[in-house]
Amino acid sequence: MPQRIRRRYIAVKIDGNHPFNGKTLQDAVWNNMLRLFGEYGASQAELFLVEYDPERQQAIFCCSHKSLDLVKASIVATTKIGEEKTAIHILRVSGTLKSLRRKIQTIFL
Repeated sequence: MPQRIRRRYIAVKIDGNHPFNGKTLQDAVWNNMLRLFGEYGASQAELFLVEYDPERQQAIFCCSHKSLDLVKASIVATTKIGEEKTAIHILRVSGTLKSLRRKIQTIFL
C-alpha cells in the first residue's frame, strides 16, 4: 500500500517596513534552510509558499510533516528578506489549508 503524503501548513506574520513579493520571501526562507540544514535537509522539507498577502504581511507555507520542526526553525531564524531586516513569527500550524484559514480568521477578529 503506497504511503500517503502528509503535509503541514504554516501561517506566518512578517514584521518589516517594506512589502516584498512572495518569491523573495520564499527564497529567504529556503536559503536560510540550506544554510542551517544543508541540501539534504532542505530537500526533505518539500517547502513551498502557498500564498502571500503583502498588505497584511502574512503568508502560508507548506511542508512535509516529517520536517515540520526544521521548517519552523528556518522560518523564525530568517532575519533578512532581500536587503530588508525583518522578523517572521509563526501564527499557527495545521494539517489542512481549510482549517488553517479558519484558525487565522479567529485570531484577527
